[in-house]
Amino acid sequence: MPRRRIGFWYRLAAVICKPPLVVLIKRDWRGSENIPAAGGFITAVNHNSHADPFAYAHYQYNSGRVPRFLAKSALFKKGFVGTMMRGTGQIPVYRETTDALSAFRAAIDAVERGECVVFYPEGTITRDPDQWPMTGKTGAARVALQTKCPVIPVAQWGANELLPPYAGKLNVLPRKTHHVLAGPPVDLTRFYDREMSPDLLKEATEVIMAAITRQLEDIRGEKAPKTPYDPRQERIEQRRRTAAEEARDAQEARDALNAVREAAQAREVQEEGQGK
Repeated sequence: MPRRRIGFWYRLAAVICKPPLVVLIKRDWRGSENIPAAGGFITAVNHNSHADPFAYAHYQYNSGRVPRFLAKSALFKKGFVGTMMRGTGQIPVYRETTDALSAFRAAIDAVERGECVVFYPEGTITRDPDQWPMTGKTGAARVALQTKCPVIPVAQWGANELLPPYAGKLNVLPRKTHHVLAGPPVDLTRFYDREMSPDLLKEATEVIMAAITRQLEDIRGEKAPKTPYDPRQERIEQRRRTAAEEARDAQEARDALNAVREAAQAREVQEEGQGK
């Protein structure tokens, strides 16, 4: 994308954000040759820090194809944040809609206009204990299959060392390195022109997440777990554990109450015997 099309608000955001990023982190950026020079496309990126959207935006901005991030529609409504979100062309997601495709209508429109749309398929910062990508949500696959646009898998590592997940304190020293590796487009052609059933979207999403994970394995020089961390399954297991603990506590309480009753009955029998 020519620099002249970036616009005032994106340039202002760059002026504000780039200097501290340059100071705080070194850069190991690879794979920019896989970023399409023209046309709409999606980048699917892993998420492991509150700082990584800024660090990744720096990488994507420097590629010449400015990123359009998806964000809750409420952020676009008021104040300076809303002005910046609208001015930089970020994309509102209308989660209140009951139509899953309509929720991503703005993202579809942006791709069809030739924009770069950034998806964090995990939907939140990873909760995997070793910070590998989790299972993904289906939004990126849904938009990709609707538009048949390229999906570029991108892995990043390093912003999580600057600002660890779910931590509120920067770890500035020693200076961290932000690693980014963009891979070739994910082959989703076998999913084209088929009914977008939940199973189809789940399978396409797994293909996207596997490609991201392979990129991160390259960065980290180690293998990811064979089965991605699934927060939904973890919540189910947590509910089961909680229910089991509650049942055990309830049984222990019943056992204790029965023991008290039996002791009381034994005393009554003893007292009656002594009374005779």
